[in-house]
Amino acid sequence: MFYLCNYSSPVGLITLASQQNKLVGACIEGEKYFGHTINKQTEENPNLSIFNSTKKWLDDYFSGKKPNLSQLELAPNGTPFRSLVWEILCKIPYGQVITYGDIAKQIAIKTNKANMSSQAVGGAVGHNPISIIIPCHRVIGANGNLTGYAGGIDKKIQLLQHEGVDTTLFFMPKQGHLSTI
Repeated sequence: MFYLCNYSSPVGLITLASQQNKLVGACIEGEKYFGHTINKQTEENPNLSIFNSTKKWLDDYFSGKKPNLSQLELAPNGTPFRSLVWEILCKIPYGQVITYGDIAKQIAIKTNKANMSSQAVGGAVGHNPISIIIPCHRVIGANGNLTGYAGGIDKKIQLLQHEGVDTTLFFMPKQGHLSTI
């Protein structure tokens, strides 16, 4: 059984999902892959301790603090490859960005491979079921391209700006010029 709870945030409504008192989902309303790892058996239960902890974490994050992930029991459901990518995402410091290629290089080293596809990494990043908390918004394309975000590029920019990242240094998708946000 999966339990759901909503959290109102500056980037929109976030649906939180838990299973066995562990956080398995945090999806921004309208997110591309919303609920792809949650089965149909769900029940609203906003009073679970994991939801209280997650709401506190999100309150701290949106108030400008840098909450620690160790405060939450995360259990994203994915393949071993995706889980490895999400583990790397959790290590990206607040207010910093990394490229898909950099993550691919880390994966190649961890798996003793000569190289790893940045596109495969992009697929794993895009299917992150615990948005914001597992900070997939901190991943950018090569040469500073602000590429896809399942919650929408506008939300990715908003989150990066919230963390103090100068987004005017990045190329906006499909525009071919520097952003002036």
